[in-house]
Formats: sequence, structure tokens, C-alpha cells
Amino acid sequence: MDIDEASVRLLLLEQHPDLAQLDLQRIDAGWDNQMWRLGTELAVRIPRTERAPALLRKERQWLPILAARLPLPVPTPVRFGEASALFPQPWTIAQWVPGEPGDRAAISRDQHAADVLAGFLGALHQQAPVEAPSNPSRGGVLEAYVRDAGPWLDATVPSGVAADVQRVWDAAVSAPEWAGPPMWLHGDLHPANVVVSDGTLAGVIDFGELCAGDPAADLAAAWLLLPAGAAARFFDSYANADAAMIRRARGWAVLLAASLISIGQAWERGLPGGQPTWGRAGRLALERVLGDC
Repeated sequence: MDIDEASVRLLLLEQHPDLAQLDLQRIDAGWDNQMWRLGTELAVRIPRTERAPALLRKERQWLPILAARLPLPVPTPVRFGEASALFPQPWTIAQWVPGEPGDRAAISRDQHAADVLAGFLGALHQQAPVEAPSNPSRGGVLEAYVRDAGPWLDATVPSGVAADVQRVWDAAVSAPEWAGPPMWLHGDLHPANVVVSDGTLAGVIDFGELCAGDPAADLAAAWLLLPAGAAARFFDSYANADAAMIRRARGWAVLLAASLISIGQAWERGLPGGQPTWGRAGRLALERVLGDC
């Protein structure tokens, strides 16, 4: 479901008239939510998938609490829109996070970005309260994904590296499980969910997959986001990952890279849900994680 600029402005006039005269610019980004830049400091996020309203409600509840301790800008919700005759779902006005999407802008200051990412995740990865959201596809025990992972990896991973990918996956699944309490996770740290400025990470966006679980799921970002060779600096700076956690993180990196490749393949085939920049991002991530093994 997409709506046009006139409809967004009507929503603003109905529920936030003091913002309705600000400039609106549609942003070609986002998966579950259509996004419009509002003025220079805000963004309107409008659900366009069935699951999007629940994700926005989760961000409304938790992101303002977490944002206070995070060292990078995040899209903290500041105003809320409710379902009405104009649009049947809740929507959000959030802080704008300046920078270029990471799937379109390269990180050139790799050591700096490794330290920034480690600082961000170190601040985020704190014990979550018992009422924190869970997520069936993020942060759980990797063995739970074994049945589905094999056919999916076979369908997406280039044949020339399939055996190497399988070794990484097997090592991750056999690694000791996370024995600590569930920790806060971003849950979806891939290039399209960060922004880059001056050659380094400048912000983290889209917390729709926010959940509690094993930090290894987020540590996959060492290969999904950072240039080749920067993972070692990241883990040194993060300082809280043992060998088992790094093995699990590599497994998550393989899964998430395959997901990006799959979404890129969908775009190449003209299928719904495809993204033109994600396939390359997934292939590069796969190269990086295999190169560090």
C-alpha cells in the first residue's frame, strides 16, 4: 500500500496541523514503511505492509527509551498518527537521521567505522527487561533454523562458495549457545538500515526487528556493514565476544547475506519486494565473512 504526497499532507492537516506546511519529499527507502522527509529534521513513516503497524508500535514503545543511551542518531518517534477515515493504520513522525543509506554509500574509513559500530552495539547490548519483544527470526538459537537454512542457502549462495558457506554454517550451529540473559538487539543490521557520512557510520535506522536475544545476531554486522579486513578491529573494540559468539555471528552473517542476495534476485527477476542494491551488498558480505575464516 502506497499513498501520495497529497494524502500525507491531509493526514498531517488532520492530526498534526502545525507540521502540515513543511516541505514533503518522498524517500526511496524502507521496506515495511513508506517514508517521507518532513522539513529538515523529521520523517513521516506510513505503513505499507500488513506487519508494519505492529513494528511501528514496537518502535513507539521502546526506541525513545533506548535512544538516550545510544551514541549514534536513530529515528526516535516524536509524534504519533492514529488510524482515521483518511488512512486505516497508525503512523509515526520520527526524527530524521541524516546521511546516505549504507547500501548506496561506501564506508571508506573502515577502522573508524569499526570503532563506531562497536560503540553503538556495546551501548545497545544491555540486558533486556522480561517484557521486551521476542523475534522468531532474530536472536534465537541457530539450530532452530537448520531445517529451513539448507535449501535456502542452496538456492541463493553462488555454487563456487557453497562448500565454504556450509562449513561456516556448520561451525556456527555447533558452537556453544548463548548462556547469558536476553540482550537488546537491533535485529536487522544490514547496509540499507544504516546511514553513512564522511566515509563512516553516521546513524542507524529501522528498528522494526528490535528484540531481545543472543547478541551474535547483531555482531554479524562486522561483515554485513564493514569493509573487508575491518572485522578484527570491530571485535577488538567490542571486547565482549568470545570465540563461540564469533562463530555464531558468522552463521548469522551467512544467513543475512543470503537474504540480501535473495531480495536482489527478486529485483533482477522483476518480482515484488526486490531491491536493486541488496544483491550486491549480500554478495560482498558473503565474500567478507568467508575471507575472515
